Amino acid sequence: MAVYTTLSAARLAALIAQYDVGELVSAKGIAEGVSNSNWLIETSHGRFILTMYEARVEVSDLPFFLGLLDHLAAKGSPVPRTIHDREGTPFRMVGSKAVALIEFLPGISVDEPNPAQAHAVGEALAGIHLDAADFAGRRPNSLALQQWHDLLSACGREGLRSIDAELPALVERELLYLTANWPQGLPRSVIHADLFPDNVLLLGEAVTGLIDFYFACNDVTAYDLAVTHSAWCFARDGSFKPAIADALVAGYVARRPLSEAEWQALPVLARGAAMRFLATRAYDWLHTAADALVTRKDPLDFARRLSFYATQGVRAFPR
Repeated sequence: MAVYTTLSAARLAALIAQYDVGELVSAKGIAEGVSNSNWLIETSHGRFILTMYEARVEVSDLPFFLGLLDHLAAKGSPVPRTIHDREGTPFRMVGSKAVALIEFLPGISVDEPNPAQAHAVGEALAGIHLDAADFAGRRPNSLALQQWHDLLSACGREGLRSIDAELPALVERELLYLTANWPQGLPRSVIHADLFPDNVLLLGEAVTGLIDFYFACNDVTAYDLAVTHSAWCFARDGSFKPAIADALVAGYVARRPLSEAEWQALPVLARGAAMRFLATRAYDWLHTAADALVTRKDPLDFARRLSFYATQGVRAFPR
Protein backbone atom coordinates (compact mmCIF):
# COMPACT_ATOMS: atom_id res chain seq x y z
CA MET A 1 0.00 0.00 0.00
CA ALA A 2 1.04 3.63 -0.50
CA VAL A 3 -0.21 7.10 -1.43
CA TYR A 4 0.61 8.26 -4.94
CA THR A 5 -2.46 10.45 -5.53
CA THR A 6 -3.69 13.25 -3.26
CA LEU A 7 -7.41 13.69 -2.68
CA SER A 8 -8.73 16.77 -0.88
CA ALA A 9 -10.92 16.47 2.20
CA ALA A 10 -13.90 17.74 0.22
CA ARG A 11 -13.36 15.23 -2.57
CA LEU A 12 -12.97 12.36 -0.10
CA ALA A 13 -16.16 13.39 1.70
CA ALA A 14 -18.08 13.54 -1.58
CA LEU A 15 -16.76 10.13 -2.57
CA ILE A 16 -17.67 8.47 0.74
CA ALA A 17 -21.15 9.99 0.47
CA GLN A 18 -21.72 7.67 -2.51
CA TYR A 19 -21.72 4.72 -0.08
CA ASP A 20 -24.16 3.85 2.66
CA VAL A 21 -21.47 3.95 5.35
CA GLY A 22 -22.26 7.16 7.23
CA GLU A 23 -20.44 10.48 7.19
CA LEU A 24 -16.68 10.81 6.78
CA VAL A 25 -14.89 11.44 10.09
CA SER A 26 -11.25 11.06 9.09
CA ALA A 27 -8.99 9.76 6.32
CA LYS A 28 -5.35 8.83 6.77
CA GLY A 29 -2.96 7.87 3.99
CA ILE A 30 -1.21 4.52 4.38
CA ALA A 31 2.47 4.63 3.35
CA GLU A 32 3.25 0.96 2.78
CA GLY A 33 3.93 -1.12 -0.32
CA VAL A 34 4.42 0.03 -3.88
CA SER A 35 1.27 -0.56 -5.94
CA ASN A 36 -1.84 1.47 -5.03
CA SER A 37 -2.87 4.56 -3.09
CA ASN A 38 -4.67 3.69 0.15
CA TRP A 39 -6.42 5.49 2.97
CA LEU A 40 -7.76 4.33 6.31
CA ILE A 41 -11.26 5.76 6.33
CA GLU A 42 -13.28 6.32 9.50
CA THR A 43 -16.95 7.19 9.21
CA SER A 44 -19.81 7.51 11.65
CA HIS A 45 -20.52 3.80 10.96
CA GLY A 46 -17.02 2.36 11.30
CA ARG A 47 -13.68 1.87 9.56
CA PHE A 48 -12.93 1.01 5.93
CA ILE A 49 -10.02 0.93 3.51
CA LEU A 50 -10.25 3.12 0.41
CA THR A 51 -8.01 2.03 -2.46
CA MET A 52 -7.17 3.98 -5.60
CA TYR A 53 -5.68 1.75 -8.28
CA GLU A 54 -2.46 3.03 -9.78
CA ALA A 55 -0.07 1.85 -12.50
CA ARG A 56 -0.01 -1.93 -11.91
CA VAL A 57 -3.76 -2.54 -11.63
CA GLU A 58 -5.94 -2.48 -14.74
CA VAL A 59 -9.55 -1.35 -14.34
CA SER A 60 -10.57 -4.36 -16.43
CA ASP A 61 -9.18 -6.64 -13.68
CA LEU A 62 -11.28 -5.12 -10.89
CA PRO A 63 -14.35 -7.31 -11.41
CA PHE A 64 -12.07 -10.32 -10.85
CA PHE A 65 -10.35 -8.93 -7.75
CA LEU A 66 -13.43 -7.52 -6.07
CA GLY A 67 -15.67 -10.40 -7.11
CA LEU A 68 -13.13 -12.81 -5.63
CA LEU A 69 -13.24 -10.99 -2.28
CA ASP A 70 -17.01 -11.19 -2.18
CA HIS A 71 -16.96 -14.89 -3.21
CA LEU A 72 -14.40 -15.85 -0.56
CA ALA A 73 -16.09 -13.80 2.16
CA ALA A 74 -19.39 -15.53 1.40
CA LYS A 75 -17.63 -18.90 1.76
CA GLY A 76 -16.32 -17.94 5.18
CA SER A 77 -12.70 -17.23 4.28
CA PRO A 78 -11.17 -14.47 6.42
CA VAL A 79 -11.11 -11.81 3.69
CA PRO A 80 -12.64 -8.31 3.55
CA ARG A 81 -15.89 -7.74 1.68
CA THR A 82 -16.12 -5.11 -1.03
CA ILE A 83 -18.45 -2.28 -0.01
CA HIS A 84 -20.72 -1.60 -2.98
CA ASP A 85 -21.90 1.95 -3.55
CA ARG A 86 -25.51 3.13 -3.46
CA GLU A 87 -25.93 2.03 -7.08
CA GLY A 88 -24.64 -1.48 -6.28
CA THR A 89 -21.32 -1.13 -8.10
CA PRO A 90 -18.10 -2.42 -6.49
CA PHE A 91 -15.86 0.43 -7.71
CA ARG A 92 -16.12 4.00 -8.94
CA MET A 93 -13.99 6.23 -11.14
CA VAL A 94 -12.29 9.36 -9.78
CA GLY A 95 -10.99 11.07 -12.87
CA SER A 96 -9.10 8.42 -14.81
CA LYS A 97 -8.52 6.16 -11.78
CA ALA A 98 -10.74 3.56 -10.15
CA VAL A 99 -11.40 3.46 -6.41
CA ALA A 100 -12.98 0.83 -4.19
CA LEU A 101 -14.07 0.82 -0.57
CA ILE A 102 -13.18 -2.36 1.32
CA GLU A 103 -14.25 -3.71 4.69
CA PHE A 104 -11.78 -3.05 7.51
CA LEU A 105 -10.85 -6.20 9.43
CA PRO A 106 -9.39 -6.32 12.96
CA GLY A 107 -5.98 -7.78 13.62
CA ILE A 108 -2.27 -7.09 13.56
CA SER A 109 0.38 -7.93 10.99
CA VAL A 110 3.29 -9.59 12.76
CA ASP A 111 6.95 -9.06 11.86
CA GLU A 112 8.22 -12.18 13.60
CA PRO A 113 5.57 -14.91 13.52
CA ASN A 114 5.75 -17.89 15.82
CA PRO A 115 5.18 -21.46 14.55
CA ALA A 116 1.54 -21.54 15.65
CA GLN A 117 0.84 -18.37 13.67
CA ALA A 118 2.66 -19.77 10.64
CA HIS A 119 0.60 -22.97 10.88
CA ALA A 120 -2.60 -20.89 10.93
CA VAL A 121 -1.47 -18.93 7.88
CA GLY A 122 -0.77 -22.16 5.99
CA GLU A 123 -4.26 -23.41 6.80
CA ALA A 124 -5.83 -20.10 5.73
CA LEU A 125 -3.92 -20.12 2.45
CA ALA A 126 -5.11 -23.64 1.67
CA GLY A 127 -8.60 -22.51 2.60
CA ILE A 128 -8.75 -19.79 -0.04
CA HIS A 129 -7.49 -22.25 -2.65
CA LEU A 130 -10.35 -24.59 -1.77
CA ASP A 131 -13.01 -21.89 -1.33
CA ALA A 132 -12.19 -20.33 -4.71
CA ALA A 133 -12.61 -23.65 -6.56
CA ASP A 134 -16.03 -22.63 -7.88
CA PHE A 135 -15.22 -18.96 -8.48
CA ALA A 136 -16.12 -18.21 -12.10
CA GLY A 137 -13.58 -15.44 -12.67
CA ARG A 138 -10.39 -16.04 -14.64
CA ARG A 139 -7.24 -13.93 -14.74
CA PRO A 140 -3.77 -14.90 -15.96
CA ASN A 141 -0.76 -14.17 -13.80
CA SER A 142 0.53 -10.77 -14.92
CA LEU A 143 3.81 -11.35 -13.03
CA ALA A 144 4.79 -14.79 -14.31
CA LEU A 145 8.06 -15.99 -15.83
CA GLN A 146 7.94 -13.84 -18.96
CA GLN A 147 7.24 -10.72 -16.91
CA TRP A 148 10.29 -11.42 -14.70
CA HIS A 149 12.37 -11.36 -17.88
CA ASP A 150 10.71 -8.12 -19.00
CA LEU A 151 11.10 -6.30 -15.68
CA LEU A 152 14.74 -7.27 -15.24
CA SER A 153 15.50 -6.36 -18.83
CA ALA A 154 13.98 -2.93 -18.15
CA CYS A 155 16.34 -2.60 -15.16
CA GLY A 156 19.36 -3.30 -17.39
CA ARG A 157 22.68 -4.77 -16.36
CA GLU A 158 23.96 -1.40 -15.20
CA GLY A 159 20.85 -0.72 -13.19
CA LEU A 160 21.13 -4.10 -11.47
CA ARG A 161 24.83 -3.52 -10.91
CA SER A 162 24.03 -0.19 -9.24
CA ILE A 163 22.06 -2.18 -6.66
CA ASP A 164 24.78 -4.81 -6.19
CA ALA A 165 27.77 -5.79 -8.29
CA GLU A 166 26.87 -9.50 -8.18
CA LEU A 167 23.20 -9.07 -9.04
CA PRO A 168 23.41 -9.23 -12.87
CA ALA A 169 25.17 -12.61 -12.80
CA LEU A 170 22.67 -14.07 -10.31
CA VAL A 171 19.73 -12.84 -12.35
CA GLU A 172 21.06 -14.20 -15.64
CA ARG A 173 21.92 -17.58 -14.16
CA GLU A 174 18.62 -18.06 -12.39
CA LEU A 175 16.44 -16.84 -15.26
CA LEU A 176 18.10 -19.41 -17.52
CA TYR A 177 17.49 -22.15 -14.94
CA LEU A 178 13.87 -21.21 -14.31
CA THR A 179 13.06 -20.92 -18.00
CA ALA A 180 14.45 -24.41 -18.62
CA ASN A 181 12.98 -26.07 -15.50
CA TRP A 182 9.65 -24.41 -14.71
CA PRO A 183 7.23 -27.22 -13.68
CA GLN A 184 4.40 -28.19 -16.02
CA GLY A 185 1.13 -30.01 -15.43
CA LEU A 186 0.66 -29.15 -11.74
CA PRO A 187 -2.76 -28.41 -10.21
CA ARG A 188 -3.97 -24.85 -10.74
CA SER A 189 -6.39 -22.61 -8.89
CA VAL A 190 -7.02 -19.01 -7.93
CA ILE A 191 -3.97 -17.92 -5.92
CA HIS A 192 -3.25 -14.86 -3.78
CA ALA A 193 0.30 -14.52 -5.16
CA ASP A 194 1.45 -11.92 -2.59
CA LEU A 195 0.77 -13.29 0.90
CA PHE A 196 3.43 -11.44 2.87
CA PRO A 197 3.13 -10.93 6.63
CA ASP A 198 1.76 -7.43 6.06
CA ASN A 199 -1.08 -8.96 4.05
CA VAL A 200 -2.18 -11.16 6.95
CA LEU A 201 -3.99 -9.96 10.06
CA LEU A 202 -3.79 -12.01 13.25
CA LEU A 203 -5.26 -11.83 16.73
CA GLY A 204 -3.03 -14.05 18.83
CA GLU A 205 -2.63 -17.23 16.81
CA ALA A 206 -5.85 -16.85 14.80
CA VAL A 207 -5.95 -15.44 11.27
CA THR A 208 -8.56 -12.67 11.13
CA GLY A 209 -7.80 -11.34 7.67
CA LEU A 210 -6.06 -12.09 4.39
CA ILE A 211 -5.89 -8.81 2.47
CA ASP A 212 -4.50 -7.11 -0.65
CA PHE A 213 -5.62 -9.54 -3.36
CA TYR A 214 -4.53 -7.28 -6.22
CA PHE A 215 -2.07 -9.79 -7.64
CA ALA A 216 -4.55 -12.68 -7.39
CA CYS A 217 -4.78 -14.80 -10.52
CA ASN A 218 -5.16 -18.33 -11.85
CA ASP A 219 -1.85 -20.15 -11.64
CA VAL A 220 -0.08 -23.17 -10.14
CA THR A 221 -1.55 -23.73 -6.69
CA ALA A 222 1.71 -24.88 -5.08
CA TYR A 223 3.41 -21.74 -6.40
CA ASP A 224 1.27 -19.76 -3.96
CA LEU A 225 2.61 -21.87 -1.11
CA ALA A 226 6.13 -21.22 -2.40
CA VAL A 227 5.46 -17.46 -2.54
CA THR A 228 4.21 -17.51 1.05
CA HIS A 229 7.17 -19.65 2.12
CA SER A 230 9.62 -17.15 0.61
CA ALA A 231 7.82 -14.28 2.35
CA TRP A 232 7.47 -15.79 5.84
CA CYS A 233 10.38 -18.13 6.47
CA PHE A 234 13.40 -15.84 6.69
CA ALA A 235 14.64 -13.63 9.53
CA ARG A 236 15.54 -9.98 9.13
CA ASP A 237 19.20 -10.94 8.80
CA GLY A 238 18.31 -13.24 5.90
CA SER A 239 18.73 -16.51 7.78
CA PHE A 240 16.27 -19.32 7.10
CA LYS A 241 13.77 -20.15 9.86
CA PRO A 242 13.09 -23.90 9.61
CA ALA A 243 10.56 -24.01 12.47
CA ILE A 244 8.41 -21.39 10.74
CA ALA A 245 8.78 -23.14 7.39
CA ASP A 246 7.80 -26.53 8.80
CA ALA A 247 4.76 -25.07 10.56
CA LEU A 248 3.60 -23.12 7.49
CA VAL A 249 3.76 -26.17 5.22
CA ALA A 250 2.21 -28.43 7.88
CA GLY A 251 -0.71 -26.04 8.25
CA TYR A 252 -1.20 -25.97 4.51
CA VAL A 253 -1.16 -29.75 3.96
CA ALA A 254 -3.47 -30.26 6.93
CA ARG A 255 -6.14 -28.50 4.87
CA ARG A 256 -5.02 -29.35 1.33
CA PRO A 257 -2.58 -32.28 0.92
CA LEU A 258 0.09 -31.90 -1.77
CA SER A 259 0.60 -34.41 -4.54
CA GLU A 260 4.00 -36.03 -5.00
CA ALA A 261 4.58 -33.87 -8.08
CA GLU A 262 3.85 -30.73 -6.05
CA TRP A 263 6.28 -31.77 -3.31
CA GLN A 264 8.99 -32.37 -5.91
CA ALA A 265 8.34 -29.00 -7.57
CA LEU A 266 8.39 -26.83 -4.44
CA PRO A 267 12.15 -26.03 -4.50
CA VAL A 268 11.93 -24.78 -8.10
CA LEU A 269 8.70 -22.92 -7.42
CA ALA A 270 10.38 -21.21 -4.46
CA ARG A 271 13.25 -20.09 -6.69
CA GLY A 272 10.63 -18.61 -8.99
CA ALA A 273 8.86 -16.89 -6.11
CA ALA A 274 12.11 -15.30 -4.97
CA MET A 275 12.88 -14.22 -8.55
CA ARG A 276 9.42 -12.66 -8.92
CA PHE A 277 9.96 -10.39 -5.91
CA LEU A 278 13.56 -9.68 -6.80
CA ALA A 279 12.33 -8.53 -10.22
CA THR A 280 9.56 -6.24 -9.00
CA ARG A 281 11.62 -4.81 -6.15
CA ALA A 282 14.60 -4.12 -8.42
CA TYR A 283 12.32 -2.41 -10.93
CA ASP A 284 10.66 -0.32 -8.21
CA TRP A 285 14.03 0.49 -6.64
CA LEU A 286 15.17 2.01 -9.90
CA HIS A 287 11.88 3.56 -11.09
CA THR A 288 9.85 4.75 -8.05
CA ALA A 289 9.14 8.49 -8.17
CA ALA A 290 11.24 10.46 -5.69
CA ASP A 291 8.20 12.31 -4.30
CA ALA A 292 6.02 9.22 -3.74
CA LEU A 293 4.94 8.62 -0.15
CA VAL A 294 6.27 5.06 -0.14
CA THR A 295 9.12 3.07 1.35
CA ARG A 296 11.10 1.21 -1.31
CA LYS A 297 11.85 -2.43 -0.49
CA ASP A 298 15.35 -3.84 -0.79
CA PRO A 299 15.63 -6.25 -3.74
CA LEU A 300 18.70 -7.88 -2.18
CA ASP A 301 16.48 -9.47 0.49
CA PHE A 302 15.10 -11.69 -2.23
CA ALA A 303 18.42 -12.08 -4.01
CA ARG A 304 19.64 -13.77 -0.84
CA ARG A 305 16.52 -15.93 -0.59
CA LEU A 306 16.92 -16.89 -4.23
CA SER A 307 20.50 -17.99 -3.58
CA PHE A 308 19.32 -20.02 -0.59
CA TYR A 309 16.66 -21.85 -2.56
CA ALA A 310 19.10 -22.45 -5.42
CA THR A 311 21.59 -24.17 -3.13
CA GLN A 312 19.42 -25.62 -0.35
CA GLY A 313 15.89 -25.74 -1.72
CA VAL A 314 15.35 -29.41 -0.93
CA ARG A 315 16.26 -28.76 2.71
CA ALA A 316 13.66 -25.99 2.83
CA PHE A 317 10.77 -28.42 2.24
CA PRO A 318 11.31 -31.56 4.35
CA ARG A 319 8.51 -34.10 4.75
